[in-house]
Amino acid sequence: MAHGRPSSHAANEEIDDGVKENHWQTIKTLLPFIWMAGRWDLRTRVIFALVFLITAKLIGIYVPFLFKDAIDALTIGPEGSFKADMGTVALAVPFAVIFSYGLARILSLFFGELRDAVFARVGQNALRNIALSTFRHLHNLSLKFHMERKTGGLSRVIERGTRGIDFLLRFMLFNILPTLLEIVLITIVFWTKFGFYYALVTFICLTSYVFYTISITEWRLKFRREMNKQDTEANSKAIDSLLNFETVKYFTNEEHEARRYDVALAKYESASVRSQTSLAVLNVGQSVIISTGLVIVLLMAAKGVIEGQFTIGEFVLINSLLIQIYMPLNFLGMVYREIKQSLVDMEKMFGMIRKKSDVMDAPDAKSLAINGGAVEFDKVSFHYDETRPILKNISFKVAAGTTTAIVGASGAGKSTISRILFRFYDVTSGRILIDGQDIRQVSQKTLRRQIGVVPQDTVLFNDTIGYNIQYGRPDATAMDVEHAAKHAQIHDFIMSLPDQYDSEVGERGLKLSGGEKQRVAIARTILKDPAILLLDEATSALDSHTELDIQMALEEISKSRTTIVIAHRLSTIVNANEIIVLDKGEIIERGCHDDLLKQKDVYHSMWQKQKEASEVMQKLAELDEFKADFDKKI
Repeated sequence: MAHGRPSSHAANEEIDDGVKENHWQTIKTLLPFIWMAGRWDLRTRVIFALVFLITAKLIGIYVPFLFKDAIDALTIGPEGSFKADMGTVALAVPFAVIFSYGLARILSLFFGELRDAVFARVGQNALRNIALSTFRHLHNLSLKFHMERKTGGLSRVIERGTRGIDFLLRFMLFNILPTLLEIVLITIVFWTKFGFYYALVTFICLTSYVFYTISITEWRLKFRREMNKQDTEANSKAIDSLLNFETVKYFTNEEHEARRYDVALAKYESASVRSQTSLAVLNVGQSVIISTGLVIVLLMAAKGVIEGQFTIGEFVLINSLLIQIYMPLNFLGMVYREIKQSLVDMEKMFGMIRKKSDVMDAPDAKSLAINGGAVEFDKVSFHYDETRPILKNISFKVAAGTTTAIVGASGAGKSTISRILFRFYDVTSGRILIDGQDIRQVSQKTLRRQIGVVPQDTVLFNDTIGYNIQYGRPDATAMDVEHAAKHAQIHDFIMSLPDQYDSEVGERGLKLSGGEKQRVAIARTILKDPAILLLDEATSALDSHTELDIQMALEEISKSRTTIVIAHRLSTIVNANEIIVLDKGEIIERGCHDDLLKQKDVYHSMWQKQKEASEVMQKLAELDEFKADFDKKI
């Protein structure tokens, strides 16, 4: 039922735009997946990765000192000879230093790669567990959430969230933190070896660079957010259109769909152009700050060399240390922007993970104990929206092993009864009991294991017929599947297919007819073997011949089961033990078929209308048959 449900706008806005949270909260949510409880193998890897990170940076900072020593060793003194007294020693020193310089560079790279290799399993394990947690949580959320969300937008949130985690792990741990460590160490080196003013100029330059980069990147983030918004919108429109491929074709609206998609793409294009253009402002400003700082420090160092305070090697050392800092800082804008965006994307995904389901198990929920499967609705009221009540003080009992049918006009609340019995929603007031147990006090899993549903619109997985039947009980054997198919009167049809039970059914089962899909749904319900059966207008969309076959299959699985039938065609429920007539959420009539006809009220009127419509259709069919015979004779 569509009426009375909350608007999907709010839910979709939450998915598309996310909730504004503290980034530290997001990182805290991520940390347990990296430092996993009980996984000392992974924790050991984290520790070793940090050790290798620090080792690589310490060696990396020492590399320029070796280069400085090599230059000083090769510097020719005033007398025209090497600074060393003996030629053999002079030759030995530069070669030893140069060899050490090369070895240090290799070791720095080696420990950096070793760090990545050791941490790889930690990062991938974190991604796997987060993706699995998200997937499980989505299945645990209520029907309300899934009816309001957009599939395309939801998939984009998960995709960008996992990609953001991957980026954050790689760049935050192995780019930002090492760079900050390197800045601190090099600043200390400048202060202790060259003096306070060198450290001060370097610090001011770096601070200005970071401040400018963050400020401009924050300004540019609005373009990135707009890009993401339009990307999500375009993807949602594309997936929605492709899922409704047949409807698009029915109304020849291919161009209309293309225009809608292009509008979102054009907005994405515009935001992307603004983002790329603003990047030039960032790059130019960064270059000016780096060059200015580098020139000032090198002028100071050159003055020191002229005055004899520093050697040529120390001049080169200053330049090397500055370049070593600035090289990773060149990517700070990109890294900061991506980390910021990654945190935003992660907030959306973690926000979704933290979203509570509207239907939760009670803290002391027990397993449902079946003793026949009697169902009772005790003064049940329900609404999707407080302003529009759907069910009003409904009470009825379905004795174990009997069949109760529920009929009424569209919007009367028939399908809502099946949804609250299956506990897709909780009742607003009253109770639903199964064998005397309030379904809110038992676990959802054990409740749903005992209820089999054959819906009006059967949607199948894009897999084989065998898989779709076996879905009723994944551990069932091939013989069990075949037995269920025979009871659902679809085995012969399956065997006539080239691939038999391995035949693919297509997206949402589109390769099968409506009757064939219904038989598959019945077969997997038979395989599930539930105590309670819900038939939600299971034959309303079928032709009369197919309906008769399906009805026989339904009667087969209804035997000895408590059955509730949401009926559209009254001819299918004449043998029900009790028929309940709903109108605007209230029970207005109840009784068996014959008794309700004798009352000559609402049910009698519905029966007469359907009977008249059936007779008209019968006469039209006979007329068509007569016309066809007449045309043949002519």
